[in-house]
Amino acid sequence: MQDNAPAHKSHVAMQKIRDLGFELLEHPSYSPDLAPSDYHLFPQLKKSLKGRKFSSNEEGIKAVEVWFAQQEETFFLKGLETLQVRCNKCIQLRGEYVE
Repeated sequence: MQDNAPAHKSHVAMQKIRDLGFELLEHPSYSPDLAPSDYHLFPQLKKSLKGRKFSSNEEGIKAVEVWFAQQEETFFLKGLETLQVRCNKCIQLRGEYVE
């Protein structure tokens, strides 16, 4: 499942999806209830960074990279598992917002 961002629709990306044998599932151009970054990843990252001040962009980038490195594989898997539940809700609600 992917959105319509240019990087996701590039010829190279589309060919790789076909080569790997994935079925492409389209979804609305902005659907935060179906974007794992919006409902799973970013809220947790924001909690981790809350109240911190960085003296440079590089320092902020490093903090985010460290946070990603500290996450267990199960953290990312949970985000994807939740996507399945949210997709089913979206189908049942005929595309209405899930949350």
